[in-house]
Amino acid sequence: MTHERILITGGSGFIGTNLIEHLSNKMGLALASFDLVQPKLLSQRHFWQAIDVRDGIGLVNAIKSFRPDAVIHLAARTDLDGRHLDDYSSNTDGVARLLDALDVTGFSGPALFTSSMYVCRPGYRPLSDTDYQPHTIYGESKVIGEQLVRNATPNYPWIITRPTSIWGPWFGVPYVDFFKMVLSRRYIHIANDATSKTYGYVGNTVAQMLAILENADNLKGRTLYLGDWGPTVIREWGNEIAAFVPYRVPSVPKFFFTALARLGDVLQRRGIRFPMTSFRLQNMTTNNVHDLSPLQELMDTLPFTREQGNALTVQWLRGLAE
Repeated sequence: MTHERILITGGSGFIGTNLIEHLSNKMGLALASFDLVQPKLLSQRHFWQAIDVRDGIGLVNAIKSFRPDAVIHLAARTDLDGRHLDDYSSNTDGVARLLDALDVTGFSGPALFTSSMYVCRPGYRPLSDTDYQPHTIYGESKVIGEQLVRNATPNYPWIITRPTSIWGPWFGVPYVDFFKMVLSRRYIHIANDATSKTYGYVGNTVAQMLAILENADNLKGRTLYLGDWGPTVIREWGNEIAAFVPYRVPSVPKFFFTALARLGDVLQRRGIRFPMTSFRLQNMTTNNVHDLSPLQELMDTLPFTREQGNALTVQWLRGLAE
């Protein structure tokens, strides 16, 4: 690593936990994690500071104290449950306050600002970095976050990253539910469905972020999707996970899922959570493959295969159950 003092906002989250776990083994590297939530791992507590990225004064003081030479901004609200943009102020005001704080403290970079693939609806391939088609309020908030970064035109090297469907140890819904359903023999294939998407094992995502950080001068102003090379056919992936049980995943016609989704829609309107809705089914059955070629030019190989990621994730989940 050419950087010696790395600030990670949102370090207590899914990707942040994996990133800090990887970097904490590097000799001579100072880390700081700014997050309102305590770390998932006790070993990461000494990196953590209870900082709200929407608190401009607190953020400035903390950055002045730590003096980072690189920033990876992960702090965000990532669920789809919010009903108003104000519910996602961490994704908008948080970005604005961080940009201000980095400017005030004379930060010279580089900085990675984490956005989301949901700045565009599933299946839509944007024609440019600023071609947006969000389908959720969460996605709208991430569009605003990207616009704030671009409009600020920082002098330091900055890059926007858009994680795709990232999975692995310490992940949450919806992807942890996918693993749990398969491992508990409750998962069912949609008959004849071959939907494929860009997914990413979190260990590879960490490696990609660090590679971008190391090449930030050449990537300044770019927007890069993060994910594993090649699309994943969900049916094939489910069968791979089922092999750990083992069991043969059954298939049922799509109309069965459609009926469940309609039931879920009714329950949702009554405030009752249900694992299947029309929105979820539409997302599940829409191909969503992103262009990762700019990242592939940066790094030919990834540290983990999908099979290795499956094994590590299943091991982690079984450890939680013990």
